[in-house]
Amino acid sequence: MTLNSRFNAAVLSLSILMLVGCTTVGPDYVPPDDSWLQALETSVYGESVTLVPESDGAGAQWWQQFNDPVLNALIEEARIENPGLRIAGLRVLEARALAAAAGSALYPQVQTIDANAAYAKRSSGPGESGFSSWDAGFTLGWELDFWGRFQRGIESADAAYFASLANQRDAQVLLAAAVADIYWQYRVTEGRIVILNKNATLQSRSYDITKQMFEAGQQSELDLQQARTQYLATLAVLPALEQGLGQLANALSALLGRAPGELEGRLSGQTASRAVLPTNHQVQLTALPAALIQRRPDVRASLWAVAAQSAQIGLAEAEYYPSIAIGGSLGWSGNSLASQDSSGLLGVGPAVSWTVFDWGRIANNIRIQDARLQQALEVYRNTVLNAAREINDASLALDKTEEQRVLLAQTVVASERALEIANTRYREGYADFQRVLDAQRVVFTQADRKLQNDGQHLRALVAIYKALGGGWSPDAMHEMLPSSVLLEMQERSNWGELQSLQVGDEQASPNQPVPIEVESK
Repeated sequence: MTLNSRFNAAVLSLSILMLVGCTTVGPDYVPPDDSWLQALETSVYGESVTLVPESDGAGAQWWQQFNDPVLNALIEEARIENPGLRIAGLRVLEARALAAAAGSALYPQVQTIDANAAYAKRSSGPGESGFSSWDAGFTLGWELDFWGRFQRGIESADAAYFASLANQRDAQVLLAAAVADIYWQYRVTEGRIVILNKNATLQSRSYDITKQMFEAGQQSELDLQQARTQYLATLAVLPALEQGLGQLANALSALLGRAPGELEGRLSGQTASRAVLPTNHQVQLTALPAALIQRRPDVRASLWAVAAQSAQIGLAEAEYYPSIAIGGSLGWSGNSLASQDSSGLLGVGPAVSWTVFDWGRIANNIRIQDARLQQALEVYRNTVLNAAREINDASLALDKTEEQRVLLAQTVVASERALEIANTRYREGYADFQRVLDAQRVVFTQADRKLQNDGQHLRALVAIYKALGGGWSPDAMHEMLPSSVLLEMQERSNWGELQSLQVGDEQASPNQPVPIEVESK
């Protein structure tokens, strides 16, 4: 072959490699088919619920609509001190480092410097001799990404990073909802104790009156024992309520990263007005269910997980093809022997590595990654279905507790009037004392039921915001983690610019969900 022919062959080979280098093996990410989401429309959405588009898509700080300073302070403190939320932020930082590590694969993978020196000494007869030697070298190796293996790795790592962001935001949603839910349970329990003590005071007064009348011979012992039984039965409920109150306070302490008992001073010592809960809070859902569901951080996270796993198939498939690299080395060597001079070495050339007898393993690894992709798709579908169920359940609960609130308010008024009539008829001698006791019990029961329903209504409202994925904000890294934690990590390891990450990617999603927020009326 002539020199010109060899040159043309080399050019042709290089051209073929460049064309092949434009190929990225494996499937490109295809968003899941969401057409079936449109079938999730139900009458509940239209009955309960106005959501309006908003720029940040967060529906942040929905809890402020309750105008409760204690609740606001608890949630804000939890967003700083909650250990689970800190862990989610640290996982974002970890994923960011993994994504940066994956990106470094596009640069020369081998960059090594080697050096060694030795001294040898030999004794022979009356004398001895010795000599020294040394060598140093630099090696550079760069595997070219002809098949897109490194690119698929970057795609997978980036998607995993965005998934970690979505998971951190989902942790914000869950945390705010958990604090609000437990807080309203605490308030309800506190209010039930207020009502119980009020009723116990009333029953104690009735018991004292019947006791005096019995001792004066104006009342039977049956009336006395009935009054005493009802009074003691009411008091017997108090320990269980106080136990529940303490456990709820401990649960709040845990969410705020505090030891049990640290919140008692902030939560206790409330007045009887704590038995009255806010009730004039409703939401309306007028946006499409698909838009409502796709805005949830957990749904976004599952979508990013699908994207990350899709790229893994390309990583596995790239093993079918040879690894093509360019390498070079530069070295020097020498010794102290006068008969030998120091020498240098320079070498540059391509290298090819190809696994040709292990295609069965590669094929099965591809199948493994494909099965995992299908699993991720099913996880996404299940996440969407659960999200739809949560929205539907919360909407229904909000609607029905409101209906109950109206009815129970009427029963409280009616029971109080019945007690008034019973007391009057008893004093006038037209009714026995049992009618009075029954009326007292009904007043207590209906007031307790109304308070519990008010609490359920508030919890349903919290559940709606949670189901809609509200309560997160696109925090920067320094807002996800306390400065003390970031400083400790920086002193232990150099994180560089990774700790100054700015998160403004709320629109970055495989399916580009429509941001919305909840509006109170």
